[in-house]
Amino acid sequence: MRVAICEDDSYYQKLIVDSIRNYSLFQAPSISIACCTNEPSILLREMKEKQIDCYILDIELNSTTNGLDIAQAIREQDPLAHIIFITTYANYLTLTFKYKLAALDFIVKDTSSQIQTDITDALQAAFTKYRQFGTTNQDKWFQIKIGEKIKNIALTDIYYFETASQPHKVELHERNGCYSFYGTLKELDYLGEDFFRCHKSFLVHLKKIKEVNFKERRIVMENGSHCPIAFRSITALQRALKNSYS
Repeated sequence: MRVAICEDDSYYQKLIVDSIRNYSLFQAPSISIACCTNEPSILLREMKEKQIDCYILDIELNSTTNGLDIAQAIREQDPLAHIIFITTYANYLTLTFKYKLAALDFIVKDTSSQIQTDITDALQAAFTKYRQFGTTNQDKWFQIKIGEKIKNIALTDIYYFETASQPHKVELHERNGCYSFYGTLKELDYLGEDFFRCHKSFLVHLKKIKEVNFKERRIVMENGSHCPIAFRSITALQRALKNSYS
């Protein structure tokens, strides 16, 4: 679960970062910090370029854009992201309802120890929902376990799966990187018609194909990767591509 922070007070920013790192180190290694800034414009740019699952936002920022404005932009792009507000003023809570931002939590800046406790509790709630989300929304998300870490990946970000050189493992190639996990391509049949087994070792996302060379039996994906086509799969692939783009 990737967390982004926007807090303009350096003291509280460090407190939030330390709280997240401590919780991640001892309780949930799947949590990482994707962005930490005091500039709303930086966070707004990062959220368009990276997959961010949880946001911790100070409401009152030293900027013409406040935390509520950021949250509205987040909701326009990702209705399901977790938003945690942190503020000095408890009366801002009513504004989060007025703006219909569906915040996961609202933390009032109190003592350092209380803030750390509140952040930990909020992260725990967010991570519980994150794990549940990946298993109950399999038509849109793919969840993998890498060691002690759990990661949810949008199906629309996946280019292809490939049998790994290590026995009983599969490599997943997606927009943000490549990950290896235990499993087989056969176990991924449930992913549906957007994915096609073009070779015994490759399962490709049809809508991420950039080019197909049937003569050379080669697929070029949008990220530039090449995937082979088994001879016996040519006709089925032609039919699958036609159905996918019809």
